[in-house]
This record gives sequence, structure tokens and C-alpha cells, in this order.
Amino acid sequence: MEPIEINQLQKHIDDRANKSVYVHLETTNGAYASHFNEDAYNVGAFIRNANVSYQRGKVVGAGVTYRVGLKLDIGWIYAEGVNQFEINDQNQLLMAGHDREGRLMVSLQISETPFHY
Repeated sequence: MEPIEINQLQKHIDDRANKSVYVHLETTNGAYASHFNEDAYNVGAFIRNANVSYQRGKVVGAGVTYRVGLKLDIGWIYAEGVNQFEINDQNQLLMAGHDREGRLMVSLQISETPFHY
């Protein structure tokens, strides 16, 4: 994955707008929190292969992390803390946010075909 360059990522998001796409969204602090502080809460969210069509998408932020939002007819999908992205060999747009130790904290993926793993 490469660090986010807003204009490049925005183009990839725009290219997928107004199409039927599959979204993967995942957030987690995983078991990381409880390993270092037994009173910490483990939190996370996971959705896989949600079939949506978004009207527009937007990347905002500057510096280290970014927010990516997808405007649906009836609301929004967004991921906060994204700092890397890539287009894989299946033309899927993969975005992720990792903490300073390289641990996954957030993932937002967009594909014109279902995710299979």
C-alpha cells in the first residue's frame, strides 16, 4: 500500500461512483487495547460485501490521516483514520489506516465484484 495522495485517491473513488459496488468496512482496535490495559474496551465493526451505489465520494484531511466518505441516497458510509491505499490486481480499491506500530485500525474497500476472502 502507498501513502495517500488525495487527488489520486479521489480519482479512484470518483471512477466507482454511480455504479453498483461492494463495500467492505472494518474498524478495530483488536486485542491490542486489552493487551496493554486490562480496563480498555475492545471495539470494532465489520461489514462485508454490502452492495451499494454511492452518488459521490470525498477524501478530506491533511497530513497523516484522512476521512473517506461515500454519499448514498439514504445516508453515508465513512472511514476515519485512513492513511494508505492501493488498487489490487482485481481492480479493487483498498484503503486502510494503520497505527504507529503498523496495526490495522480501519479498512474501507470498494469493488465492482464481491470480495471472496
